[in-house]
Amino acid sequence: MTKRNIVCLFLTLSTTCLFSQGYYKDIFMDGGIKLTSREDLPAARRLDLSIEHFVSGKDTDDSPLTLQDTIMQQLIFCGSEIDLNGILLYPDGQPRFRMIYVNGGKATRHGISLTEKGRSNIYTFVKKGGSYLGTCAGMFLASCGTTTDSIIPKPAYLGIWPGIAHSTRLSKTPTGHFIEPGSPILKYCDFGEDMHIDSVYHNGGGFAYEPAQLPAGTEILTRYDYEPFTKDSLSIHRKISGWAWKENYSTGRVILTGSHPESYTGGERLDLMSALIKYALEGNGDPVIKGEIRNGEIRHMNKSTHDSEPDFTKIGDLQYHHFTVNIPENAINIKVELKSPSIYNLNLYICKEGPAFKQSADYMNISLGGNKQINLASLPEGKWYIAVECATTVDVKESEWGEVYTGNLSVLNGVPYSLVINWDKKGKL
Repeated sequence: MTKRNIVCLFLTLSTTCLFSQGYYKDIFMDGGIKLTSREDLPAARRLDLSIEHFVSGKDTDDSPLTLQDTIMQQLIFCGSEIDLNGILLYPDGQPRFRMIYVNGGKATRHGISLTEKGRSNIYTFVKKGGSYLGTCAGMFLASCGTTTDSIIPKPAYLGIWPGIAHSTRLSKTPTGHFIEPGSPILKYCDFGEDMHIDSVYHNGGGFAYEPAQLPAGTEILTRYDYEPFTKDSLSIHRKISGWAWKENYSTGRVILTGSHPESYTGGERLDLMSALIKYALEGNGDPVIKGEIRNGEIRHMNKSTHDSEPDFTKIGDLQYHHFTVNIPENAINIKVELKSPSIYNLNLYICKEGPAFKQSADYMNISLGGNKQINLASLPEGKWYIAVECATTVDVKESEWGEVYTGNLSVLNGVPYSLVINWDKKGKL
């Protein structure tokens, strides 16, 4: 087995080791209005990642756009009575998926079709810790605007990467890509050790526009290898073809590329898409701490999406809520108690070293039902972490638009619960 094969085997297998608890699924793929109606993402299958998707009509004679396409897209991205927050967000505004992937197509027209509410939800998704991967149109959509001879702001774009994209003016022509020295995607694959990927399909994509000054923190991943001039004598050779940006520890990572590595099922082009996905997923925001639990004070988590009180909002399907508690030196007979409606399964975790998850908790109660207790004679003094997990989720069935939900739909708007910790003080019984 060659070194390249060994490295890329590691790329394939290591995704399952990523710390991914606290999300409904890994990837949501947007193939909606004016985007490629893609129903398969080979790199996601290769990495054994969970995925859902939305596709609309292709706006052709054989596959026309319909009013129902618009309605379905609005329900998914903007929300509905049964899912007030939309498919990407939990009731408290946290990301429900680890990443959104946006296909190629027509960036402006898709942005308009999302409406201001849909665009706002994607913006919130990234700002709250969900990552974004966009190819071609998905790359343009993430930016603040485009440029040819002058910079053109695009109100229908997302602005989740605060930079400007320039069109390559190159259609239906493959290009090569040089891996930038020190590029973070090299930790997943060496790409044959020549720092180059050959013949990636390209159809109207763009590059990061450096004269407008790249936003601070932009990481260059790849550059174009294409020496001929494109339309209007434009040179794209060694222009930035792939890049990443993460605003801070709490936001998701945005990864953009002007070409189309998403459809390949083998070779270095599949390696490239796999590496982009892995780097995006590793860029999820840190877990959010809802607040501190104090001795004897009941924490009621019963607010809804529209109350705009995320620290007290109900929990979503497969979501975790995290809290801290400061245990004094003389605390004994410690009892942590969780109460919620019996039709849901909620789990309770305690951890010393950081936010509590099933894989890392020091103590847990994962019995069935919504009411749980953890009773401990004592704990070492200091900060501890408590987490509540909603183990109840929806059922899924396939439709012509992608996955639709059935079963216990009420979980989409959140499960209310209360949480309390009590302890006695040694010598004061």
